Amino acid sequence: MPNIILMSRNYKFHNPEGVYFVSFAVIQWLDVFTKNEYRNIIIESLRFCQIKKGMQIFAWCIMTNHMHLICRSAGEQKPELLLGDFKRFTSKAIVNAIMENSAESRKEFLLEQFQKAGSKSSNVKKYQFWRHDNKPIELWSNKVIDEKINYIHQNPVEEGLVFRAEDYLYSSAADYAGEKGLLDDVIVVK
Repeated sequence: MPNIILMSRNYKFHNPEGVYFVSFAVIQWLDVFTKNEYRNIIIESLRFCQIKKGMQIFAWCIMTNHMHLICRSAGEQKPELLLGDFKRFTSKAIVNAIMENSAESRKEFLLEQFQKAGSKSSNVKKYQFWRHDNKPIELWSNKVIDEKINYIHQNPVEEGLVFRAEDYLYSSAADYAGEKGLLDDVIVVK
């Protein structure tokens, strides 16, 4: 009988106090975050995690089909549990928002795709929103932190959404340009 190696879908956070770069993509890279109401669910969830769960946010960006985050768990919850809770909550909230949105022209298509992905996943009850292939990267030096922050903030520029990173509303680039972004208490690394 061959050995079967089961790959864990859990995050691999070796240092519970570390600062991590994580990315979350929507299944099949579907463009869900083209509507503000879905992006705002992410913003409100990040705020909740900051206030109630001890998430420290250093940089973030929501693109049309994925998001990037540099964060640390400063609360009592381990980082993998904190981000797991964040993903579970946002997944359910966004799917529900799509279901309830009478103006969503892609409702049937999106729900069908989420359901199809969920039926192939052993740990999803009905709808799978986020992909499972997240790989947290611990940021151990100022150089690496700067590189990842720059990468996150340049994402909307490289996609042609804005000319200057700080003009993109759904990221922390404004905070790094000395302006006020959507989230309070973003820790600006200098």
